[in-house]
Amino acid sequence: MVKTELTNKSPLRSLEKAVAGGVGKGNIAVIASKKGIGKTACLVHIATDKLMRNKHVIHASYSNKVDHIVNWYEDIFKEISKKRDLEAVMAVHEEIIQNRVIMNFSQDGVSVDQVLVSIKAMMDNGQRGTDAVIVDGYDFTKGHDGDIEKFKAFAVESNIELWFSDSYPEGEDYTDDRGIPKNLSKFIDLVSVIVTLRAEDGFMILKLVKGHDKIVSEDLALKLDPKTLLIAEM
Repeated sequence: MVKTELTNKSPLRSLEKAVAGGVGKGNIAVIASKKGIGKTACLVHIATDKLMRNKHVIHASYSNKVDHIVNWYEDIFKEISKKRDLEAVMAVHEEIIQNRVIMNFSQDGVSVDQVLVSIKAMMDNGQRGTDAVIVDGYDFTKGHDGDIEKFKAFAVESNIELWFSDSYPEGEDYTDDRGIPKNLSKFIDLVSVIVTLRAEDGFMILKLVKGHDKIVSEDLALKLDPKTLLIAEM
């Protein structure tokens, strides 16, 4: 299967349809769940889908090490190419690696201003034409006032999509009465799309709780397969 046909058939087209064409440039999307549910796998699959469509992606990780991020990308690419019988696998692999950069930051002692300066420098010098930035592991509960406003302004100015992950504690109801994760409640006007993940019947179910101007709170026709790490249609 050629790359174009593969991406056209990706289940992620269903996600774009559910949010009226996608997140869109200048907007922020968040995938939220309890820890260990599969947020990073979802973000990497979303990033890989963009790379397969010849887009450029920067993955900014707030974890201590980035080795596991590289492994996620490798594993998910292998599963996609194997499941869909992708032609010229190695050539495609080399092509998408050139369009991806992984950066590592610490939330302790490094301001959002410094992070954005570093990302902007990478966009200007090594990754011109970046379409999306993945911000993985940012702790919304530790961020300073105004941080998300700065990320939003950066997305608008740079004409990119910004995708975040958000973790909330195990063993308690951590959403408000609208179904919005409480970590994100005060940023609701800045975040365009919110998707949550939950474990059910051996899969991780994706639920759309905000799609641009609408609070929708409905399960998507998508699930994350914990064995392959791929987002699939139900």
